[in-house]
Amino acid sequence: MSIGCLCIHGYTGSPEEVQPLVDFLSKRTNWELVNPTLPGHGEKLDLAGHYFQEWIATAELALLGLLDRHETVYIVGFSMGGMIAAYLAAKHQVERIVLLSAAGKYISLPQMCKDVGGMCVDACNGALASNELFLRYQKKLKQTYFISSFEFMKCVKFTRPYLRLVECPVLIIQGELDGMVPKKAADYLDDEIPSSDKEVVFLKQSKHLICHGDDKDELFNRVLEFLN
Repeated sequence: MSIGCLCIHGYTGSPEEVQPLVDFLSKRTNWELVNPTLPGHGEKLDLAGHYFQEWIATAELALLGLLDRHETVYIVGFSMGGMIAAYLAAKHQVERIVLLSAAGKYISLPQMCKDVGGMCVDACNGALASNELFLRYQKKLKQTYFISSFEFMKCVKFTRPYLRLVECPVLIIQGELDGMVPKKAADYLDDEIPSSDKEVVFLKQSKHLICHGDDKDELFNRVLEFLN
């Protein structure tokens, strides 16, 4: 039986957001793993003039290719990519989906305040240049086209109703320290998705970039076990 797996990164992100998981799976399976770059995204952002429909269409075309080539297809979606994954699973015959920090709800104000507080402490101590969270988001903030943030919100609004149409098995994984997607987002997904085969996992040491977090080994093994 041939297997394909589509991995979808998040808003303002790149395939690198999920690449550690892709590398893990590629070493342990013979699946075809596809990890496309959504229009305007990548290491250098160029979001001006791009719309959420393009992001969905790019992921859907990649999925259709996998469905054409393989008997079994999985989807893994991170953040906004998780919402696109749910939309695609509602429309197409896929075997299983994995939702990582899926942005059904977004912005955890309490955790974001803690993260900003940590940056302020490091700034006062002259250590901001070594703050990993600051370094990751500094580049994104400089490159993000403000208007495209509305496209992100429109993407989430558009895909939310399709959660109720997802019937395949679903694994939902959420970092407890995520400042972008609150912990309650996982509970929201669990409530909205009617699939009778659902599992929700909270990772205690993970922030938003969950595939790069301290719990990534647990995450990778959980995903492989679920998909197998």
